Formats: sequence, C-alpha cells, structure tokens
Amino acid sequence: MVILTLVFSILLRVNIPNYAAWVLLGLLVWRFFAIGTSQALGCILGNPSLVTKVYLPRYIIVLSSNIATLMGSALEFLILLPLLVILGVTLTPYAFLIAPILALEFLLIFALSLSLSSLNVKYRDFYQIWDITLQLGFWVSPIVYDPNIIPSRYQFLYYLNPLTRLIDSTRNIFLLNAAPSLFDIPVVIAGTGILLLIGFLIFRRLESRMAEEL
Repeated sequence: MVILTLVFSILLRVNIPNYAAWVLLGLLVWRFFAIGTSQALGCILGNPSLVTKVYLPRYIIVLSSNIATLMGSALEFLILLPLLVILGVTLTPYAFLIAPILALEFLLIFALSLSLSSLNVKYRDFYQIWDITLQLGFWVSPIVYDPNIIPSRYQFLYYLNPLTRLIDSTRNIFLLNAAPSLFDIPVVIAGTGILLLIGFLIFRRLESRMAEEL
C-alpha cells in the first residue's frame, strides 16, 4: 500500500481522494482472491493420501482450502480496520455489508478453485499459467487506478471482471458510506453461478482419474 501510494499518488499524481485507503481496500479484495485460488490450485496434489486412501467427496479438499483463506482474509479486514480509521475512513453501519461481499467473493474463489485444482492434477505445469494470469489480473482490476479511465466503448467488457464490481462495492461501503450498487451484486451472483456450474462439471469429469494421476 505504501509503495503503490508513493508511486501513483505522488510520482504519477493520480487524482483520487484518500488514495492510500482506496488502494488498501482494493489490495484486500485482491489478496483474498489471489491467495485463495493459488492455495487451492495445489490442494489436491498436496494431499495425495486424502485422494488415494480416504473416501470422501474430493471437492471437500478444495472447499477446506478456501475456508482457511476466508478466515485469514476476514482477520485481515478486522486487523486493518483501525488503519482505515487512521487514514481518514469513517466507519458506519454500512461496514457490516463487507460480510456478504466476502461471502460472495468466497463463492467466486471456490468456483474457480474447482477448475484450477483438478486441471493442475492433469496438467502439472498449470500453476505457471495461473501465475501469469494473476499478474495480468492485478492490472486489469481497478486496484491502483480509477476504472473511469477505461474508454466508454470498453467499459462493458471491463466490468465483466467480477473483481472489478467487488472492489467497487467494497470502496462504496467504506469510502462513500453507501450500499453496493443494486446492479453490481446480481451481475456478480449470476457470473459466479455460471462459474460454479462450469467448475463442478470440470471437477467431476477429471475426478475419476485423480487417484491414478497422483
């Protein structure tokens, strides 16, 4: 947060009020996503005994990895609330809306983790592809810049990224003391539902051969 604030608000003179808090909120949402998907990527490969010797629904392994990340991210938000206050953020009852935002992001992470963890068993170098994807995702999400700089003709495509809407919703809650947009949340729910369906289909298709490929 400190480095990004120095570079963008001072050196590049980004004109966003309370830029430090603005960046911090974007980073918290992004870290949850990046850590959650990265850790889940290797959860099947990292627990071969649970796959080959113990009978249980294998998606539970993915789910448990995501729950651990959710707990860590929830603690991050709680610990950094005093820092937001120091940075000039006024906490209002709207702050409690962060709970459903985190729950929705958790479902998004779980949806992607189902696909990522199963594909990583079949294609062992898949984690390298995801590392590159995350690096790209950092810059195509509005973490360090105002999404309004995106030309209007590309705004529709830009907002297909569910993280864009989740980050905007989090900033609305803490910086504008307002509820998330009534349009953003249904769009994220619909997109997450589609990704969950795709994730379960891919996972079920590859699950039968996981024990053989470990």
